[in-house]
Amino acid sequence: MNIATILFLSFIILLFLNVPIALSLGVSSIIAMLISGLPLDMFPMQIYASIGKFTLLAIPFFMLAGNVMERAGISDKLINMANKFVGHKNGGLAIVAVITSCFFAAISGSGPATVASLGVILIPAMIKAGYGEGMSSALLATSGGIGIIIPPSITFVVYGAIAGVSIGKIFIAGIIPGLLMGAALIIVSLLLVKKMDIEPQPKASWSERWAALKDAIWGLMMPIIILGGIYGGYFTPTEAAAVAAVYGILVGMIVYRKIGFKELYDLLVESAISSAVVMFIVATASFFAWFCTTEGISDMASDLLLSVSGNKYAFLLILNIILLIAGCFIDATSALYIFAPIMLPVATALGYDPLVLGVVMTVNLAIGQITPPVGVNLYVACGVSKISIGRISKAVIPFLLAALVVLLLITYLPGIVTFLPDIMGIK
Repeated sequence: MNIATILFLSFIILLFLNVPIALSLGVSSIIAMLISGLPLDMFPMQIYASIGKFTLLAIPFFMLAGNVMERAGISDKLINMANKFVGHKNGGLAIVAVITSCFFAAISGSGPATVASLGVILIPAMIKAGYGEGMSSALLATSGGIGIIIPPSITFVVYGAIAGVSIGKIFIAGIIPGLLMGAALIIVSLLLVKKMDIEPQPKASWSERWAALKDAIWGLMMPIIILGGIYGGYFTPTEAAAVAAVYGILVGMIVYRKIGFKELYDLLVESAISSAVVMFIVATASFFAWFCTTEGISDMASDLLLSVSGNKYAFLLILNIILLIAGCFIDATSALYIFAPIMLPVATALGYDPLVLGVVMTVNLAIGQITPPVGVNLYVACGVSKISIGRISKAVIPFLLAALVVLLLITYLPGIVTFLPDIMGIK
């Protein structure tokens, strides 16, 4: 039995034993390492090297910024703003759900956080309006996936650290795919709503809309500060994350006055715990990837993939199939560390832009958040609406198909991804 077989077999066995993904990656790597004869002192050295990167400091800061703005009540204000502008239209609440998810995604950078924050308000409201538990929960779960596509995205930060791609550039590249995903979900929602008897909400006056916009403006300013600061050359993505965290604290404590010193302490602890979970996954997943590279496993897999799919379009099809399956079982961070070192050399050899590859991989993994058995967004939505995983899995199918259409578009029409970076001249 060769090292690659031992590594992946032990990893799969641990996963089926319900061992957490981070531990499964770390333990399987150590088992294979012991058998291969590599010195154990390489383990702590590689772990430290993998997480001791300035780029990855953006993760805890973005998490803190998202948690602060969530606690400050920005989700309520965003929902109210969107509702005042489009709530009166046919299927208005469904449109509100998607639009608000796009806005909140630009603040939290996390799919589950988007579903949890918005779902508590929107799912009960949609059910009460007649949308049904299944559709309401499925729509919020799917639109929550936009959280890792629209910047700032923690998944983009991780990919940038792995592939050496400019984080600022991939942030801007994710905007159009994220908006396309939102548009596709709105179209599907409107088609489904035609079969329902839903009473439109009263149309808000322009004074009410202006008041709602003013109330939400402090939250809307956060992504503007982040992206404007990065592309204006005022700070790096990591510095932008720190600025966003400070801005969020000031808004929450001084403007909205929803956060006191006790709440701030709780937020710091909560963000530290969440960041530690992500960084633990980064550490073990990167060690797993390092071992694969050291033992030549990644090169062998890349060569095999290149020989099987010498055609770029065939490679992209295989890439999407592999990542869609992987997304059903493992989280986005782990999947990137496992598959990016394998896919990146093949994509480069076939002339496929690493920037586009990163966005395509991220959209795949966003779809993975709504596919059982490990679709985290589905479970969060189920927790809010109290429906079964089987029921929401059935209701999510139309939205899943819409997401797959968007995935195919950005995969085979890479200009969609590169359009904004190119016209803005971002290197």
